[in-house]
Amino acid sequence: MVADEIRRVVTGLDENDKAIVVFDNEVPLESRSPGVASANLWITDGYPPGFSNKDAADRQIGISPPNNGTIFRIVEFAPTDPAAEAQMPHDMLMKRVGPAPARGLPAKHPMMHRTRTVDYAVILSGEIDMVLDDTSVHLKAGDAVVQQATNHAWINHGTQPCRILFVLLDSKEP
Repeated sequence: MVADEIRRVVTGLDENDKAIVVFDNEVPLESRSPGVASANLWITDGYPPGFSNKDAADRQIGISPPNNGTIFRIVEFAPTDPAAEAQMPHDMLMKRVGPAPARGLPAKHPMMHRTRTVDYAVILSGEIDMVLDDTSVHLKAGDAVVQQATNHAWINHGTQPCRILFVLLDSKEP
């Protein structure tokens, strides 16, 4: 992994309505699955979102955002170890998703999953393959993806870690 922490700066208003920095801290990248570390930078529980001077990301949450909510997250994918990948249960990640959309084929890869979300992803560093049901797309730093509740897996076939910024928005059923 490249770095163990992400600097996060959160602004807000003080009691006099002056713009201030509420948080300027390091958020640790924590291991979530084999070869995957992530840091949740902010979580909202509704739309439109409210404002908070409390740490909205200081809680346990799964892959998906709360109903009508969002997650702002950084994920770092280590290069894939084919031997370890072969030992993973075929539905390893899909079992951790909730709520999953009803539409979609069964997962074909241990890291494949689908969420009832619209996801914005920007590849910050490295390279990665986004594997879909019948195709794969190679992505590199600077590329952006809009993922709309479809099966996908992020597989790093390279030699360097790949870091991706995600914004997950809860959505309607596709």
